[in-house]
Amino acid sequence: MRPLLALSQAIDRLNEKIGYICNLLVLISCLVSAGNAMIRYAFSYSSNGWLEAQWYMFAILVMFGASYTFKRNEHVRVEILYLMLSERGQLILDLIGTLCFLIPACLLLAYLSWPFFYQAYAVGEMSGNAGGLLRWPIKFVIPAGFVMLALQGVSEVIKRIAALEGYVTIDAKYERPTQ
Repeated sequence: MRPLLALSQAIDRLNEKIGYICNLLVLISCLVSAGNAMIRYAFSYSSNGWLEAQWYMFAILVMFGASYTFKRNEHVRVEILYLMLSERGQLILDLIGTLCFLIPACLLLAYLSWPFFYQAYAVGEMSGNAGGLLRWPIKFVIPAGFVMLALQGVSEVIKRIAALEGYVTIDAKYERPTQ
């Protein structure tokens, strides 16, 4: 179980770093948005590249922020049934939901979105707007984001199994296993 917990911790650390980057992207996208608006109104100049950069940052926030949010147990959950369960029941429900729904759905979506990215990469797809950006890098974010969410799902499965077997307890606030 220790090697699996080490793998879980490595995935958690990776998603923490991604979450930190996503937090910075929130600030950067606000600054780009404000700067773009000020320049547009002050100098009557606008750039499609800056607008697309904002969209790209938002896409990165959504796709990679999902795994970070899941890691911190701050994702949307219908808790009517969940709150009525014992701690063991909650662990089992989390385990079933992650194994049966989250991981398969993420892997399927990553698989299905890969050709979408690859086609754009193969032709060097660019934005149709004047001054626009390359499109293939942002299209890569789709399968990569689903893979990261699936990896975080694997981490959560490992932690739930370890908690069910008594190896660790789960810190409810941040989903960190404690020994």
